[in-house]
This record gives sequence, C-alpha cells and structure tokens, in this order.
Amino acid sequence: MKAEFEMVQGTMNVIQPHETNWINNSTSVNPLFPKPVSDLSQWVEHITKQLIDDLPETVTTIADTLQTAATSGDQYFIPSSHSGEFSPRKAPRKNYGDDTSADRSDYELQWGNELQLHAENSRRARGLSKLDQHGLTLITLLFECAVAISVENPDEAHRMLLELTQMASPYEPSCAERVVAYFVKAMSSRVLNSWLGICSPLVNYKSIHSAFQVFNTISPFIKFAHFTSNQAILEAFHRRDRVHIIDLDIMQGLQWPALFHILATRMEGPPHVRMTGFGTSSDVLLETGKQLSNFARRLGLSFEFHPITRKFGDHLDTSMVQERRGETVAVHWLQHSLYDATGPDWRTMKLIEELSPRIVTLVEQDMSHNGGSFLDRFVGSLHYYSTMFDSLEAYLPSDNPNRHLVEHCLMYREINNILAIGGPARSGEDKFRHWRNELGASNSFMQVGMSGNSMAQAQLILNMFPPSNGYSLVQGDGTIRLGWKDTSLYVASAWTCSHASSR
Repeated sequence: MKAEFEMVQGTMNVIQPHETNWINNSTSVNPLFPKPVSDLSQWVEHITKQLIDDLPETVTTIADTLQTAATSGDQYFIPSSHSGEFSPRKAPRKNYGDDTSADRSDYELQWGNELQLHAENSRRARGLSKLDQHGLTLITLLFECAVAISVENPDEAHRMLLELTQMASPYEPSCAERVVAYFVKAMSSRVLNSWLGICSPLVNYKSIHSAFQVFNTISPFIKFAHFTSNQAILEAFHRRDRVHIIDLDIMQGLQWPALFHILATRMEGPPHVRMTGFGTSSDVLLETGKQLSNFARRLGLSFEFHPITRKFGDHLDTSMVQERRGETVAVHWLQHSLYDATGPDWRTMKLIEELSPRIVTLVEQDMSHNGGSFLDRFVGSLHYYSTMFDSLEAYLPSDNPNRHLVEHCLMYREINNILAIGGPARSGEDKFRHWRNELGASNSFMQVGMSGNSMAQAQLILNMFPPSNGYSLVQGDGTIRLGWKDTSLYVASAWTCSHASSR
C-alpha cells in the first residue's frame, strides 16, 4: 500500500510553482483566495493539492518527493495557487507494510469520506451554484475512482464508474461534466483492458486528421507550434541553396505552405526543397505530398516529397531518409498523445543524431505522461485537459459542432491513450518524460534559443483568438511557452546537432 501513496505523491511533479511572469491580464481578487476558483482546471488543481496534503504522515518519502519536485521540476509550469483553508482531517497513522484486506478496505472507505468531506466544505465555502456543485462532486468521485484503480480494486472502481457514467455526459454544457465523461470512458476502457488483456484499439486516422485540422482553426495551439518552428527553420536555412525538411509526423502538412511562401520570395532566391514526411496512413501521406507539390509548383519552388509510412519510433535507419551531400537538414516534431511511438526513445534520438540536422524544432505538450504510475498520469492529464477544455469553452459555446469534434476525436483520443492504453511506456520501452531535457543533457545536441522573431510570431497568432487575455506567453531559458491563464500547455524549443556545422 505504501507504494501506492508514493505514487500519489509523485503526481506533485506535474503541479509546481515557479517565478516566471506570464503575459496576461490580472484581476483583483478576494485576499482570502489568491485566485478565484472558477475554471475547471483550478478546481482540479485545488482538490489535488488538498488530497495530497491528506496523505498519512507515516509515509516517509513524502517530504523527499515534494522537495525533489520543487527543486527539479519544470520551473516554467505555473499552476494557480490556492490557500488551504478547507483541509480535511488527517487520516490516522497505520503501518502500510502490514495492511490486511480489511485495513485496506477501511482506509479506502476513509479516503472516500475525506474526498466527500472536502467537496462538501468547498461547496459551502464558495457558495457554488447547483451546476458547479455537480461538477465538483463529479471531479471528487473521479479522484476516488482513480485511487481504486491504482490500488487494484476493480470491483470498487467498476461500481464508481457505473455511477459516474450515469452522472456525466460529453454533450452537457458543464465543462466539468464533459471532461469527467471522457475520463470515465477512458478509465472504463482501462479496467476492461486489464481483464481482457487488450491494449491496442483501432485507430481512425482520417477522423483524427480531420479533427486536427479543425483544432488548427479554432485554437492557437497548433498555429503556435507551426509558426514558431517555421521561424527557427527559416533562420537556419539562411543563404542555403539545398534544404531538406524531415517532419516526424506530417499529417496533412498544414504547417509548410507558409514556410514555402517565404522561401520562394526570399531575397537571395528560393532554395531547392526536399521534404520527407513520416505518417501512419499511406493514403493521407500521398494526398499531403500531392497538395504540397501543387502549392510549391504555383510558387515556382523546386520541390520533391518523400513519404515514409511508418511511425517515427519504428526501426529506421538513415538510408530510408535518403541523405544527400550538400543539403541543410531540418528535423521537425510536433509531439502529441494521439498515438504512441514504438521502440525506445533513445533509438529515435540516435536516428536524429545520425542525420546531423542543422536545426531540430521540437514542440511538446507541457505535461509528463510518458511512464510513471497510473495516478501520476491521471493527475497530470486531468489538470492538463481540464485547462484545454477551459480554453475551448471560453472561445466556443457548448453546442458548437467543431468544439465537440475536437473534444471527441482529439482530446478524448489522447486521454484514452494516456490512461486506458497505459501511455507511451506501455510496451516497456524506455521513454523520455521530456525530450527537451534529454536533448539538453546529450553531448550531441546544443540548444538554439528561440529568437525574438519567433516570439513575435507567437504573439501575432494569439491576437487572432479572443479572448486575448486568456492565453499566456512566456519566453525564457531558450524556449517559448503557450498556456491558458496560468498553466503552460505547449513549449517550443530548437536544437542543433553539435557536428552539423559543415552542413
């Protein structure tokens, strides 16, 4: 049992304060509450911190875990801070090394009582509406269910999942209810998968790509990834006559027409552009290559496209990428959780290193979901996607079909992949929690600071999406981060291979 409480403490790694100031508008608040708990993501964060504070004091690793998280965690992650006025009573001390089934059941019951007590205190203290009370009840019960799953109590988890299924719908106006509905669906799949031994669902890549295109239209996050990376690639291609762009997950290639246009009109003349696109669907890759070739032809840009129908983590070598002498190589990777990379991450890094790129542009979701315990992934993903749903709710009404398409085909798909499938580490292969940290620790790569022009591109993108005061930008430590309110969601960075100077 002790190990499970250590896993709960591990979730604090994804919720740590830092001192960087974000670019957004501040509002005056009640001094009793540093920030008003109005958004779903703030509810989630507040409940998480209160419940982790309630862990038994006999778990000796708590202080060490918290200290490690505070000193080595991502310094640019900015959750909103809340006071702890409504901390529920402490659980009694017990020896977790010798717990019996009866002790375990008693403690789980007490854990559930603590959750309910905390929810009731929060409702009374904040004077929540009935709709908000329902949402807070759902979030609390969802946490209780996650604990049951983590301690391998499938009967109790199944009971709570049935209850939650009847209480939450992805079609309701409440943001909390929609998020809970998708998490319940993913957690139900996890319980079923553990019984049947199934871990690989069928994937409709066309629906994913269609929803991704809509997401690019209704939200700034994808455009942020595209334009900041394009700027870094453009700077690396300065005065280069032959360039090779390797996109590790090209999808429909939405990013590249804008870069093609700039390259075609640059003062020193357009370069010859070769592109290698990795993808999971041969049909989508062929269509993407056709569209990009037609666009380049209209611009008068010399262009060739090479599709590779494989995931970027598959067994690959540089011969498949067809290296050519005299080319300046750029590798781009917009990471997501829609489907898993196969094979260990060190193999992918080795491939990138062998390509000797002049520039590597990396855009990551700012959450740690590669490996770790179930509770670690649960808390991190719940906070992350609650924030994503908050940002969509501020821009689109609940009955908007585009919003539902994105939530159902993208957000739920990622939630399911992280929780039900087990996340990218389910195969037992070594996975990096944050690629930028691994690149920074490698002797083969050096960071290239994101320029002021990249920051300007990001700010221009945000100006296209009201409410402008909801999205937040921060530039620091060579990266640019885009978030909603006080939570970082995407981080863009650029790197160069240390032996790529001759290219």
